[in-house]
Amino acid sequence: MQKRKLGNSNLEVSAIGLGCMGMSFGYGPAGDEQDMIGVIRSAVDLGVTFFDTAEIYGPYTNEQLVGKALAPVRGQVAIATKFGFEIDASGQRGTGLDSRPEHIREVAEASLKRLGIDTIDLFYQHRVDPNVPIEDVAGAVKDLIQQGKVRHFGLSEAGAQTIRRAHAVQPVTALQSEYSLWWREPETKVMPTLEELGIGFVPFSPLGKGFLTGKIDENTTFDSSDFRNTVPRFAPEARKANQALVDLIGRLAERKHVTPAQIALSWLLAQKPWIVPIPGTTRLHRLRENVAAASVELTASDLSELADMASRIAVQGARYSESAERMIDR
Repeated sequence: MQKRKLGNSNLEVSAIGLGCMGMSFGYGPAGDEQDMIGVIRSAVDLGVTFFDTAEIYGPYTNEQLVGKALAPVRGQVAIATKFGFEIDASGQRGTGLDSRPEHIREVAEASLKRLGIDTIDLFYQHRVDPNVPIEDVAGAVKDLIQQGKVRHFGLSEAGAQTIRRAHAVQPVTALQSEYSLWWREPETKVMPTLEELGIGFVPFSPLGKGFLTGKIDENTTFDSSDFRNTVPRFAPEARKANQALVDLIGRLAERKHVTPAQIALSWLLAQKPWIVPIPGTTRLHRLRENVAAASVELTASDLSELADMASRIAVQGARYSESAERMIDR
């Protein structure tokens, strides 16, 4: 597995990471703990050194899983986690945001314990809190870095101006936001800002929440606890309309003798050398497929063809529910 540096930082990780959320939360029932530990440890064996979690995944249970799985190889890997949501006393996900400095400190201490580590490699603000100046957020993380509890500061789904303001207080190592062949909005303002400031980019949902694998169509049904049931882009009529993009990717995959997922991931890797996608999976064969995408080479002609054809396809449906959209910083 090739390595990449996230921007101008000294954080060097595998070119493809592993998003661990779906093992505990979001895409239906949580996976069996031992099975999920097996997937995470297999990722390490395959060269993955970058693992993504958050306190809200579960809540809490995903951090515990990731900590347990990576304990034997802690020195070989980088663990990213996140703060920024309010979680009520019963441990259920709240609907609001909370990035008050005192809350950031509390989350850091709790995450360190759940993960069983001394230092968080990358600590993201999960969503921008409009009630807390980003300078205060960056200052709180800066204090944690000075105390040795955090190594790097990250933002998630932040807009260009917020990134600049945060970076002026504490250098931002990475931005994590959705980016893929079916969500290219970051290319307009965010990616030029990242390039200018020397910040890495960690795309989540690089496979379009599974849609770009070609394994989902208009007739697919999801478990009742799968959040895709609430996403307009996954309504049956939207899936039917969006099949055109999957067909395009599939045609190139067939010519290259690879899978659609590998085309989607290799396309991302080809965009910038400081991009590190974090596809998630609970299945070993999908993990191997995703990791192998790092070895797929797309020619300039391949990339041009994808860009040209994709630009003619208008993807249907919003990528979030209305309540989740309200939490996105513009």
